[in-house]
Amino acid sequence: MTTAMSVVDPPRGRADRSEEEQERLNRQMAELLQELRVAMPGVQVLFGFLLAVPFQQRFGQATDFQHAIYTVALVAAALATALLIAPSAHHRIMFEHGDKPNIIRLGTTQMLAGLGALALAMNAAVLLVTDFLFKTGTAVVIVVCLVAVYATLWFGIGVGRRLRS
Repeated sequence: MTTAMSVVDPPRGRADRSEEEQERLNRQMAELLQELRVAMPGVQVLFGFLLAVPFQQRFGQATDFQHAIYTVALVAAALATALLIAPSAHHRIMFEHGDKPNIIRLGTTQMLAGLGALALAMNAAVLLVTDFLFKTGTAVVIVVCLVAVYATLWFGIGVGRRLRS
């Protein structure tokens, strides 16, 4: 008697993959998970900070604009957290089902979207703090410069190189 998934039966989708392709997929998966490990501490610290902000005494002095910016930062940090954790959860659920190419493709998309949400959250948090400390004009100039830095370093350089190749 055999079980539904015996040692003899390879997981669906794996039987026709070469050893070289399996090694490439394993490397890509390991790299994706390592990249997620790098991004997660940043989003965790920011999200924790944002969760504590409303409980500070001076938060009651914030303007409606600052409350709106805070809400954007908080929601973006929550979304970034969800998107950056999602690939690990999906990988664990689909583990040993021979769907690694799709797991990697979806995980890459989720990670890039998570980084976009993280950049939004970080820039909104900077806008909140700088608007609280300075005049709105100064805060906007600082955040516009930071948006350019994030866009260039996190996305622009890679997209530019990819388009040239």
